[in-house]
Amino acid sequence: MKDAVIVGAGLAGLAAAWRLRYYDTLVLEADDRVGGRVTSERRGKYWLNWGGHVYAGPGSATQTLLGEVGVESVQITGSLAGISLNGKFIPKGQIATYPFLLPMSPKARIGTLKTGIKVMSKLIGGYLPAAAHRPGESDVVREQRILDYESQRSFKDFIGNPPRDAESLFEVTVIRSAGSMNQISAGEGIGYFSLVLGIGQGLNYGIVGGPSTLTSTIAASLGDRVRINAPVYEIVHKKDSVIVRYTENGEDKEVEARAVVLATTANVSHKIGVDLPADLRDALSRVKYGPHVCSAFLTNETSPQRWDNNYGIATPKRSMAIVLNQASIVRAKETERQPGGSIMTFSPAHLGRALLDKSDEEVQAIHLADLNDVLGSHFSDLVVEAKTKRWEYASPYTFPGRNKIQQTLMSGASRVFLAGDFMGTHYTDSSINSGFEAANTINSILGTDHEAERRKVIGLSSKSAK
Repeated sequence: MKDAVIVGAGLAGLAAAWRLRYYDTLVLEADDRVGGRVTSERRGKYWLNWGGHVYAGPGSATQTLLGEVGVESVQITGSLAGISLNGKFIPKGQIATYPFLLPMSPKARIGTLKTGIKVMSKLIGGYLPAAAHRPGESDVVREQRILDYESQRSFKDFIGNPPRDAESLFEVTVIRSAGSMNQISAGEGIGYFSLVLGIGQGLNYGIVGGPSTLTSTIAASLGDRVRINAPVYEIVHKKDSVIVRYTENGEDKEVEARAVVLATTANVSHKIGVDLPADLRDALSRVKYGPHVCSAFLTNETSPQRWDNNYGIATPKRSMAIVLNQASIVRAKETERQPGGSIMTFSPAHLGRALLDKSDEEVQAIHLADLNDVLGSHFSDLVVEAKTKRWEYASPYTFPGRNKIQQTLMSGASRVFLAGDFMGTHYTDSSINSGFEAANTINSILGTDHEAERRKVIGLSSKSAK
């Protein structure tokens, strides 16, 4: 019998597996690689990236894991506040001044300012106090409070109907959550601006070498305990163990474990956790995901470019919500600008859904057309490699009423524990933190089980001696 089986080798599953690495464990991954929605590929000193790209800083579960594993991350120095709208590119500056600098009608400027005041008043007066750490409280209590904030209406209902240019400036930010403005809660939309403005616990660290450096390093440390191309199709409880049934090399197999970490997307967990408690299965079925479609472009420029000092450039009214300069970390360490670069486009929510069924070549052509407008007409001439990836179930978003299922999701089952970004509101940090929490609980179970067995063996030995 295994001590633990971890189902899913994404960030949450690998975080749990790392914390359980001194036990007899098995990690089962349906895909042909580890990492899930964290995926990058090295290209010399650069990397192509399609998934998670920025991470939480000091004091976060992410930084704890990076430190334990020995993978380097650095604070991103490139501007996170670039924007391109109606033919004008602003690389950086005070966001509050953008309505006066961008080409838009007086009505749109006024609409932007009014909506901005509304969002900022709720952010500072409501969301940030709700999200603040309070002495002595658990992360569970804090997470529920965040989810409860402005949870019963959508962000679209909250902002109303400002002029289109004004609306586009807010839309391009909040849809990065993977939900459209009428799908996400007002609380999530308001909270997203704390990330964009760098207020509170922001996402402003990058992993040197690309995000897959972290996941591949963990997988390498686990060795043959990680099985790829091994989809799990059923998990069933026994009295003091769990049976995990999966397919590998065309053969149905099963393994028994003292405990299981179910670190798959909520829809998959609902499907394979056939005897989870009915209320937990219902909660899993209610989690909502939005799509991502991303393209990565490796470039061969030999001279400085207009985007060199940017990490992120928001692109309202385009096929992508944001352009991400993956070479920004490399640029920060250079004394002289070196050749080449790497650009990522990110199309979430309805932007991604519009691209899901298109071929890679079609998606790249659409993205390149917009990149030529945003970065300069010569950009496509610099591209030497392009690759596109897509996820229909990419990121969970906080929908109105999502707060009502949080307590049930956190309850887990007797020996099956959930982990993943859908367990909280802090994206990749929620993945890692929930993986840690699952591993901590299993640590306690395994300690109790092994001690009971030790006592049983001692008792039998004593009887035999008599």
